[in-house]
Amino acid sequence: MRVEYIQSAVQSVTELIEPVLEAMDVELVDVEYRFEQGRWVLRIYADMQGGISVDDCARVSREIEDLIEVNDIFQQEYVLEVSSPGLNRPLKKEKDFVRVKGEKIKVRMRTGLKGRRNFTGYLTDVRDGIAYVDVTEGRVALPLDGMEKAHLVYAFGE
Repeated sequence: MRVEYIQSAVQSVTELIEPVLEAMDVELVDVEYRFEQGRWVLRIYADMQGGISVDDCARVSREIEDLIEVNDIFQQEYVLEVSSPGLNRPLKKEKDFVRVKGEKIKVRMRTGLKGRRNFTGYLTDVRDGIAYVDVTEGRVALPLDGMEKAHLVYAFGE
């Protein structure tokens, strides 16, 4: 399946369900659509103030499944999963980065920056679409719109 189709489907689902989740006081963290173990999976990562429970995930699933179906976004059958983002939650929006300021993060850029794509360090600031991260070699300025993937690095036992 073409990458463009997958990206378009993810964007369509995001735009469709985000207002519904906001009305439920649920934060849409991420949307994935991928082929796993012989089937297509639409995975919605959601969170709430104080954390999201299994019952909350089931409620979100019931609320959005028909909405997605009637909008006829997908060309094939898929399994809908709604879950918590987990400990290493992805960082997508500027507000996600603001929330973890001072914490250790890992970032993979779409294209190389300063001769590399992967950066791990402490997020010192985020403003105007730029994350400032202290890595071993010093501080780097990483544009949020150039990030392929970013997440909090949870340190056990610290």
